[in-house]
Amino acid sequence: MSSRNKVLLGILGAAAAGVVIGMMIAPEKGTDMRKKIRKTAGDWADNLGHLWQRGKMEAEGMAEDVKEKGRQAKAAAEDKVSKIKESFS
Repeated sequence: MSSRNKVLLGILGAAAAGVVIGMMIAPEKGTDMRKKIRKTAGDWADNLGHLWQRGKMEAEGMAEDVKEKGRQAKAAAEDKVSKIKESFS
């Protein structure tokens, strides 16, 4: 995991903790607060799931790009090798 990802996760974790602490000290009934926390956690989980899917799709797309560039490089190398062989024939 890169330093950038670690920092981002740290910031998100601190923000989540801040929200939960803020909700806990808010002057509301405990049952209402628990419902609010449950709903917020569910929303965050949904958002994180969507973010994960988007990242996964991007990573798969990038992997395909790398594979295609590899195929192109291989084809170019094979072409050069065949031209060199022809020049020695």
